Amino acid sequence: MNTNSKLRVALFFGGVSSEHDVSCVSASAWLRALGQEPCADKYEVFPVGITKDGRWLACRPTPEAMADGSWEQGDCTPCVLSPDRKDHGIWLLKDGRAELVHIDICAPVMHGKNGEDGTIQGLLELSGIPYVGCGVLASSVCMDKAVTNTLADQAGIAQAKWLATDVNEYRENRTEFIKKAEATLGYPIFVKPANAGSSVGITKAHDESELREALEKAFSCDRKAVLEEFVDGFEVECAVIGNYRPMASCIGQIISCNEFYDYTAKYVSDSRLLIPAELPEDKQNEVRKEAVRAFKTLGCTGLSRVDFFVRKSDGRVMFNEINTIPGFTSISMYPKLMEQSGVPYPKLLDKLFKLAAEIKEDK
Repeated sequence: MNTNSKLRVALFFGGVSSEHDVSCVSASAWLRALGQEPCADKYEVFPVGITKDGRWLACRPTPEAMADGSWEQGDCTPCVLSPDRKDHGIWLLKDGRAELVHIDICAPVMHGKNGEDGTIQGLLELSGIPYVGCGVLASSVCMDKAVTNTLADQAGIAQAKWLATDVNEYRENRTEFIKKAEATLGYPIFVKPANAGSSVGITKAHDESELREALEKAFSCDRKAVLEEFVDGFEVECAVIGNYRPMASCIGQIISCNEFYDYTAKYVSDSRLLIPAELPEDKQNEVRKEAVRAFKTLGCTGLSRVDFFVRKSDGRVMFNEINTIPGFTSISMYPKLMEQSGVPYPKLLDKLFKLAAEIKEDK
């Protein structure tokens, strides 16, 4: 057992994902915040970095080393999370010996595949250790855009027209599918990998040639692709936090520096985030209501960022996507929205840990 009065938090970062680098930056912000009040007196951080090739390494990096990737060159010890609930911790593997480190709570700050798709959440469920964020089902459902869209349709949540196909189905009859997409969606068409985050692999296709290229690009990231009609609208986002009575933050608006809010626009170029959004109060309240509805419909707990379009022609609020482990970098919308709503970064993490413990107690 951990005899320290502080709770030991296993902070997982990195991972086998196209978003490995962003995860490291998000986790570095967590590491900084956990050294501030009210977290500093409550939690002891136990960082676990997962390399791009899947090695698990216990480490003690500075936030700077965690963010720039140099943590791998530091003092690292191979480790594994035990699925044995009696262990309730992580085994350090060094010099032919194994040492058990008790863990009180886990924080998987890992974006994309193998981080927010239900895989690590399943391992954490087996371990019996409480963890931050959505459970296995909600994580996997929200990661797959085709499944998310299907459930949103069933719940009557307004969204753009869409189609989905897998690589085998598409390549068996490319021409027929292209004609179906053109007739159903019209140009331009957004093409996305069904399972990817941070706008990785997304293309805005303006004609048949671009559509064919876009599908191949999406299939390079995932076996399934989702196609969506273009919505001429304002891009807005809402942070939702809570378990059984989730609360929505104020609304943020994105002014993308690129044609759409792709990976470069999010993390490299100079896009603008407006907090609060430049929308009428009644429209912002509608977005907040729909964000909570989507959160509940998809079975989310802990936290999620819910993204919408507000269509310019008629002001209709249309669901875009949901992210169960949103970015936590210095420029990320989720922590900025929560701070604007009265919950600064360290208090936000403290709240997320309490929500994780609440879920654990109810199981």
